[in-house]
Amino acid sequence: MTSDARAEGVAGDAGVSGAAGAGTGPRLPQVPGFGRWPAAGTPKHEGKALRARVPRSVHAALDLDASRPDAVTAVEESGRGRLPELTPLRVGRMAATPFAFLRGSAGLMGHDLARTPVTGIGAQICGDAHAANFGLYGDARGGLVIDLNDFDETVHGPWEWDLKRLAASLVLAGREAGADEDVCRAAAHDAVGAYRRTMRLLAKLPALDAWNAIADEELVSHTDAHDLVGTLERVAEKARSNTSGRFAAKSTERTEDGGRRFVDAPPVLRRVPDAEASAVAASLEQYLATLPADRHPLLARYAVHDVAFRVVGTGSVGTRSYVVLLLDHRGEPLVLQVKEARPSALTPHLPAAGFDRPEPEHEGRRVVEGQKRMQVISDNLLGWTTVDGRPYQVRQFRNRKGSVDPAALAADQVDDYARMTGALLARAHSHSADPRLIAGYCGKSDELDEAVAAFAVAYADRTEADHTDLVAAVRAGRIAAETGV
Repeated sequence: MTSDARAEGVAGDAGVSGAAGAGTGPRLPQVPGFGRWPAAGTPKHEGKALRARVPRSVHAALDLDASRPDAVTAVEESGRGRLPELTPLRVGRMAATPFAFLRGSAGLMGHDLARTPVTGIGAQICGDAHAANFGLYGDARGGLVIDLNDFDETVHGPWEWDLKRLAASLVLAGREAGADEDVCRAAAHDAVGAYRRTMRLLAKLPALDAWNAIADEELVSHTDAHDLVGTLERVAEKARSNTSGRFAAKSTERTEDGGRRFVDAPPVLRRVPDAEASAVAASLEQYLATLPADRHPLLARYAVHDVAFRVVGTGSVGTRSYVVLLLDHRGEPLVLQVKEARPSALTPHLPAAGFDRPEPEHEGRRVVEGQKRMQVISDNLLGWTTVDGRPYQVRQFRNRKGSVDPAALAADQVDDYARMTGALLARAHSHSADPRLIAGYCGKSDELDEAVAAFAVAYADRTEADHTDLVAAVRAGRIAAETGV
């Protein structure tokens, strides 16, 4: 230790890890990026104190002011910068059901959430934590993990926004599944309850144990979601076969040199001009630089064979998204997805909630780093690149992914699914926000559960009205929609 550092270490309690005297540890400087000892303040009490300024009951509020765009305007605004030829497909998918409309309207809900109360506690949030954005995916050793799995809108923002979007989506999914209104409201209520109880559990654990929680084999018992076991097992079985190999077998054909190339399957999959394919392929060199060096020898064993354009999702329709076919020395495929990363739809609304508006140096990097902050285990080939000046994220395609369609669950499973997703969301938030702070605010009672459930029902009603407006606009010819694909 230098003399300057030693002097800093004895300059007072603010700069040391322990007070002078018998039985204390060595005099060391406070190291930036690490905690203090003894810990300053009590996060649990700080969180509890926030209730005086933001009572938990106020989270029931939904204030739709005159500045709110109508449904059609919101859809049109969110389509700017997307490929215009795919806009009708996106509108058609959003017009299918109220739940589908919610899935495609994260920006509109961001506008509405910015006018709701927040505690000011920030976390890395998904930004689009609706009930269909949870699912299974493969880890590096072939196991299956269940977690949040879509991060296009991720930002640092109010944890409440994710929780309210999840709760509202569960009401809509339950209604679509045919569940009665009591079941739908209970799903929203119990998702919040599971979030609250999980956050309290994490707050009591040693830091490392909390960081790595929740083990998959414990998740169902932790959330008392036993009626969901059969559904999860069926999804897991299907996910295990959802691989690059299976996709390549269905979507490619042999070439004369023994390689493979994609086959047109419009409008979902189509070949692209050579110049466009070459630009995407060339961008993979930049992508490699965003991966840990120990991944480079693995990818060096694959050759790039083909590139195609592939339409994805509901909210993502119209963004530029490619699949890249790689083959190893045996001709075994690995498919990468190179997906355009647009600015988060929540970014314009953060200042209204008291949060800084970020200006990421690269939107693909924002998505990738946000995903890694929220997941316990992430795709080990996750990275980013730039194609023709546009930012993209890169990830494995069909990495044993599987998902539960919450709108197709039996009525007695909706509540189980709600508790499971609420627990997963709490764990994801706890990586960037101190669980003791959020747990202190949420407390032991169900006051927050009741409030957010009331919000969720009101917002589901509003979304159904928005969906009706969009369908009417499609029928009137005000906005084009393509269905059936």
